[in-house]
Formats: sequence, structure tokens, C-alpha cells
Amino acid sequence: VQLQASGGGLVQAGDSLRLSCAASGRTFSRYNMGWFRQAPGKEREFVARITNSGSTTYYADSVKGRFTISRDNAKNTVYLQMNSLKPEDTAVYYCAAQSTVYSGTYYAPHTYSIWGQGTQVTVSS
Repeated sequence: VQLQASGGGLVQAGDSLRLSCAASGRTFSRYNMGWFRQAPGKEREFVARITNSGSTTYYADSVKGRFTISRDNAKNTVYLQMNSLKPEDTAVYYCAAQSTVYSGTYYAPHTYSIWGQGTQVTVSS
């Protein structure tokens, strides 16, 4: 599986963006999918994860209620709908694939074996 993230951009506080992550290969539906972000000078942090079937989602407290992760296994794509964006959401956003073996550790970057290239999200105040 290879991952290609897109959809980032420059928006104002309160605006919305939808990120997409397109996967190549036939095994997309076997992976849990996550979104992480990294702001300048900070460590990469967990944002959201969805299980391979799409039945279960997890969110970081900082985005809960504002962001929604979803997937379309027929299109090999995972999405991150981001509403009510804040300046502190500014970061490079990465999608990543996780083996279902690690389903209990949704927040840990080291459990994700495949990463996309990242897409920049900038939120101005």
C-alpha cells in the first residue's frame, strides 16, 4: 500500500477543510487508518483513527467534536473532515496505515507502518 494525502491549504479560523488520503494496492481494507499532524518544533501527534471496517473511530481530545474521520474502502480512500478550524490546528497532516494487530494502540505513531507524504494545513486567525 502507498498513501497520497491531499486537500490541505490556507484557511481562516472557523473554516472547514476536507483532507483525503488515497491508497494504492488491493489491501487497503485490511488496514486501520490514522491521521497525525506535526507542527513546527513539535512532535508528531495523533489526530484520529478509523478501523479497517470503518466501524470504530478514535479522536484526540483537541479535535473531538470538530473533526470526523471516515473511509470508503471501495475507493481506497480515507478522509478527515475538519470543521471549526483553529490556528492551533496548523500543521502538516499525515495519513498512515496500521496493521489490525495494533488496534489497541491507536495513538502510537510507531504502530503505523505506512505513511503518506503529508499535506500542509494553515489556519490564520
